[in-house]
Amino acid sequence: MNNVKNVFSIKDLENLSGIKAHTIRIWEKRYNVLEPMRTDTNIRFYDLPALQKLLNITLLHNHGYKISKISKLSPDKISILVREIVNEKSVKHHAINAFKLAMMNFDQTLFVNTYNNLLSEKSFREIFYEIFIPLMNEIGLLWQSETISPAHEHFISYLIKQKLLVNTEKVQSLDPTKEDRVFILFLPSNEIHELGLMYLNYEIILNGYKTIYLGESVPIESLKDIKKYFDNVTYISYMTVEPSKDEINNYLKEIHTEILESSQSELWTIGRLTEFIKQDQHPNVKIFSSIQEMSNNL
Repeated sequence: MNNVKNVFSIKDLENLSGIKAHTIRIWEKRYNVLEPMRTDTNIRFYDLPALQKLLNITLLHNHGYKISKISKLSPDKISILVREIVNEKSVKHHAINAFKLAMMNFDQTLFVNTYNNLLSEKSFREIFYEIFIPLMNEIGLLWQSETISPAHEHFISYLIKQKLLVNTEKVQSLDPTKEDRVFILFLPSNEIHELGLMYLNYEIILNGYKTIYLGESVPIESLKDIKKYFDNVTYISYMTVEPSKDEINNYLKEIHTEILESSQSELWTIGRLTEFIKQDQHPNVKIFSSIQEMSNNL
């Protein structure tokens, strides 16, 4: 795992806060809200406290505070106002900013408090669709642009995973009410991004079906073993980084030959790599563009 990132460019601040770099420069010049450090070649850079301050300022600004007023507040007063807003009214962008702050500062307490406040107003399904999915999409972009480190991604993903496990355990105590098919959920070999798959497992159980959750990096040979126990199976796989775009169609052909052929079973797929599937070559494969779309087909 890389070292935790603690120095940020103005582009990083733009990516994390949603405030354009041009606007950040204006806020610095007119209101002195941030004091960037500079390299020997006069390029701005910022430390973690500066990022945290900007995220707090952004949250206040989005909540109706004028930047001229915010600039006159002490750092402690800004933090107090932010926590009051998060506690009183955690609407979508406020909650996402709070979760990003928790991620950047490795602040588990802020994450838990923000989540609990959301839960007082929304169901877990609403939180996942309205908050966690946009948050994960943002985190993916931040990671790709190297704005955050793998440590940040692992920290926030683990906390979201905890909430998924708790809520899944609640619905698992109920007996399935639909017996026409069984769902088997898995990620291909070397694929480890399982939050989306975990949520689908929760959604399917909530809809009354039996699921078998195999999780990350499952070889085809293991799928062959488990198919012996069930007749009508719907397999679900989330393809984010594996198999590669050059190998995905060969992978699906092997799935068809080893698992789907001569059966009523089918494979439902979702994830970034599904755009490279040649669907006319795979009659037993269904492609979904979103978790919501797949959930609607249950």
